[in-house]
Amino acid sequence: MGFLSSSVSLTRYRIVEDIPDSLWPRLPDLLLENAFADIDETRDERSFGWVCIDNMLDNEWRTAPPYKGEYVAFALRLDTRRIPAAVMKKHYQIALEELTRKNKQEGKSFISRSQKQELREQVKLRLLGKTLPVPAVFDVIWNPAENRVFFASTQKKMLPLFEEHFTRTFQLHLEPLTPYFLAQNVLPEGSAGLVNEYEPALFV
Repeated sequence: MGFLSSSVSLTRYRIVEDIPDSLWPRLPDLLLENAFADIDETRDERSFGWVCIDNMLDNEWRTAPPYKGEYVAFALRLDTRRIPAAVMKKHYQIALEELTRKNKQEGKSFISRSQKQELREQVKLRLLGKTLPVPAVFDVIWNPAENRVFFASTQKKMLPLFEEHFTRTFQLHLEPLTPYFLAQNVLPEGSAGLVNEYEPALFV
C-alpha cells in the first residue's frame, strides 16, 4: 500500500552522510539513470528501479516531477516473473518423456545429468517467455530538512533491495530508525552503550 492509502506499513531511515548541495540539481538525472526497465518483452525473471510516484508506468517523470514541496517523492517498482512449481514440473516431465522417446529411436537408453539440467533450463526459458511479470510498487518519501527517508514496506526481502538501490543511485547510505537506533540518537554522548545493558521486560 502507498502513502496515499488509508493505512500504510513503512520503514523509517536516516541518511548517514551529510548530503552535498550539488546532489539536488542532479537528483532527476540520477533517478532516470537508475529508473525501472520494463521486461514484458523479455525472458528476464526480475527488474527493479525508480518510477514516478504518481504513475507506475512513468519511468521518465513526465506525469509529475519528483519534487513535492519540501519533499522528494518517487517509487521503487519491482517486476517479478515466476513459474509455478507445478507448471514447471509438468512441462519438464513432458519434455523428458519426449527426449526419452527420441533417444530410444536413436538407440540410446541413458540420459545424463547434464542433459537433464540442460533440458530443465530449456523448459524454464520457454515458460518464462509465456509468463507475464507481476509488478509491485513501493512509495518513497524523502524529507531533506530532517534527513529522513520513508519507505512504504516492511518486507524483509524488499528492505535490502531498496537500501542497496538507494545507495547505488545517490551514493548515500541509509540507517534504519529502529527503536535501538532511536535510543542511540537521543542518549547523551558517551551513554549509548547503556542500551546494550537493558534486558527485555516480560508483562505476561
